[in-house]
Amino acid sequence: MTDLKDKKSIVIYFSRADENYAVGYIGKWNTEVVAEYIQELTWADLFKVERKVPYSNNYQICCDEAQKEIYNDERPEIVNTLENIDDYEVIYVWGPIYWWQLPQPMVTQLEKLNREWKIVRPFTTHEGSGLAWVPNQLKNLCKWAEVLDWVAIRGSGVYEAKETIENWL
Repeated sequence: MTDLKDKKSIVIYFSRADENYAVGYIGKWNTEVVAEYIQELTWADLFKVERKVPYSNNYQICCDEAQKEIYNDERPEIVNTLENIDDYEVIYVWGPIYWWQLPQPMVTQLEKLNREWKIVRPFTTHEGSGLAWVPNQLKNLCKWAEVLDWVAIRGSGVYEAKETIENWL
């Protein structure tokens, strides 16, 4: 495989703090920690996808909100939208797994991207679901891209995952 670390890249990610499964309340989002590792190792730009109306800080209520969005195929409004990725060759995409899928704010964002051919490298954080259904979902959402290998990191282990990320890159 070609070395992608030297290509102009961006990390597009969704992350959530507050109460999380298995780790309790956190101030720094698990996926954000991984996104920052990738930025540090690749010099990628960062773009954080943020839901206009944040999910509840209560874990169970957040799960209920996310499940409703997924089952109703909703596209929640996001704070800022990234539309032009012309300057980037590699797009690192991700966030946590919600109900075995992408969080709907990420779906909102990915559907707004211009459809120029790109390389997509997905990463996820989870507490036991691994990649779930996301590989197929992302390939359907990013038909305009070559989706390369994935990495899944346990949210409770993000601070020990730097070597895993380095090897994946």
